[in-house]
Amino acid sequence: MKYKLLFVCLGNICRSPGAENIMNHLLEERGLTRYISCDSAGTSSYHIGDPPDRRMSITLKNRGLPHQGEARQFTPIDFWDFDLILAMDRSNFRDILALDPSGDHHEKVKLFCEFARHHSLQEVPDPYYGGPDGFEKVADLLHDACEGLLEYLNQQGTVKW
Repeated sequence: MKYKLLFVCLGNICRSPGAENIMNHLLEERGLTRYISCDSAGTSSYHIGDPPDRRMSITLKNRGLPHQGEARQFTPIDFWDFDLILAMDRSNFRDILALDPSGDHHEKVKLFCEFARHHSLQEVPDPYYGGPDGFEKVADLLHDACEGLLEYLNQQGTVKW
């Protein structure tokens, strides 16, 4: 059975699909797609059905990475469908936990930056209202945290490969 990751931001058009596409690339590159799968979602309903933000798509394309997906909203069912839920910032983290009032699934919700190895930021900044430089910095951070997450999963023995 695959270990399932869910990346979550506000609108599911910049940060979380960026992380999903970067992670999918790393999984394919390392032959790990049979062990781990991932998806992304947003805590809001602002962009349901929309493709990823074109600026993030361009940023990833310039790095030789795909950027696919369609925005969807996080739902309580996701607690049962995913093994690890990765929030891009504290606001998303709180919004996710609010959908689990019993606290049964709190242990599987983490801030994604906890896994960054070379960046000290504690949250992934939202590049939506900024320029191309912000998208580049976010893509660097997402890549770092994806690498760190894979290392963590391997070290913890959570996923055997």
